[in-house]
Amino acid sequence: MKLILSTHNVTLTKAIEDFILAKLEKLEHFDRWAVDARVTLEHDNSRVPQKQFSCSLRLGVRGPDLFAEDRESDLYAAIERVVKKIEQQIRKRHSKVKAKKHKGGSRIKRTHQETES
Repeated sequence: MKLILSTHNVTLTKAIEDFILAKLEKLEHFDRWAVDARVTLEHDNSRVPQKQFSCSLRLGVRGPDLFAEDRESDLYAAIERVVKKIEQQIRKRHSKVKAKKHKGGSRIKRTHQETES
């Protein structure tokens, strides 16, 4: 997966980059068809101190891209919350696909049973 990491008013350290890479590896476990990830980290001093750090993540997958954004007082907490939101979106997408396949299979099975009776 290709990673595009951009920052605004945040110094990108090796620890932050490693943390993001570890979280993205976890996302790859859920959806191995992900093409790229665009992570944007921002720090805004004009905001109230409770939510100074912002993290947004756009995950490029087949179909519509997945997007999540969060604002927190701690940068690491914002990254974790964004990854959790993307995980939920991936799970929802997989559940929809499974339900669609199951619905079609059950319809075929029911028609076979009706024709045999």
